[in-house]
Amino acid sequence: MPEVVDIRRADDPRDIVHRSCQLLAEGKWLLFPTETQYTLLGSALQADSVVRLYDLAGADGLDLEVRSAEDARDYWLEPPRAAWKLARRCWPGPVVLAVPTRSVGGLFSQLPEPTRRLLVNGEDAVRFRACAHPLWSELQRYVRGPLVSIADCANGPGRATLAAVPGRWLDGAAVAVDDGPCRYGDAVTVVLTEGTGWRVMHEGVVGAGQIGRMAGEVYLFVCTGNTCRSPMAEALFRKALAERLKCAPHELEDRGFVVLSAGLAASIGAPASQEVVELLAEEGIDLREHGSQPVTQRLLAQADAIYTMTRQHRQTILAAHPELESRVRTLAEDRSDISDPIGLGRAAYEACKREIARHVAALVDQIAPETPADRRVGKP
Repeated sequence: MPEVVDIRRADDPRDIVHRSCQLLAEGKWLLFPTETQYTLLGSALQADSVVRLYDLAGADGLDLEVRSAEDARDYWLEPPRAAWKLARRCWPGPVVLAVPTRSVGGLFSQLPEPTRRLLVNGEDAVRFRACAHPLWSELQRYVRGPLVSIADCANGPGRATLAAVPGRWLDGAAVAVDDGPCRYGDAVTVVLTEGTGWRVMHEGVVGAGQIGRMAGEVYLFVCTGNTCRSPMAEALFRKALAERLKCAPHELEDRGFVVLSAGLAASIGAPASQEVVELLAEEGIDLREHGSQPVTQRLLAQADAIYTMTRQHRQTILAAHPELESRVRTLAEDRSDISDPIGLGRAAYEACKREIARHVAALVDQIAPETPADRRVGKP
């Protein structure tokens, strides 16, 4: 039997982490909680340990544990677009991404041959996971090399508590950490990614519908306060795109399109300006429930395309996040600025709306080009 440590009563959890790093380096196993189930883990650098772990895992197989989407990129040659999107939006969290072996390389190629071979599953893919339990993030800060764990039990009794863990697992672990019941108590959702496509291999904590929305295209419109220009752009774009796709605006997410807006100097929850509410009401758009939100690192990371109202907005974002160069552009294709109409009267708001609508229409034409069939049913 292993030493059982109740982390809820530990004086300093870092002591557990530091000891765990030493045990992993010695080829030992640890029994840790995740946000879904308890699992056995070992060092991916210790081939003998991985072989024994694989034999114990049986049909469940093994996952390669990474810290984040950025960490995973070190193991991918050219990640499938769907995998990269889901990694950015789901991790850390209860989603495992199965990436085809032809897309895997980099640091993965430096792992011992038995580890590489045993991580490839029946779909000729490697399963990557970024656990959301705080103990894992601490362990991965200090441990040398990646970790390998037994995948969640998708069928049969789960392992949501330490008491539910098989006895042979306890016998094999050097240390077992008890943190009470796991947060979800269900298995992870496993998604096989291929280019821009994806398929749910096992539906667990995260439903297939939610995976579909997170695998879609996220469009973010940015201005200063998120009460005038960017809410107009968001609302007009959503309406125009829905009309082009022949669906209701609220159905866009089911079609793979998420539309958002934010402000570089926005407060949280401020309403849209009254002039904007009145102008868009004439288009059948209700903005009375709009609440402003600031641009955050998470929003920027999740967005596939970021459209700013001015060149200065774009420069401000890129000054802090130069890695977003390819995803941030001005809404106006000619890079001209869309001026802020606040305080300039209704005529200025009307001109701003017309300008935004023109640029939004051009953007919709790029995303979903009008077909001859569209024109035959009365499109202007």
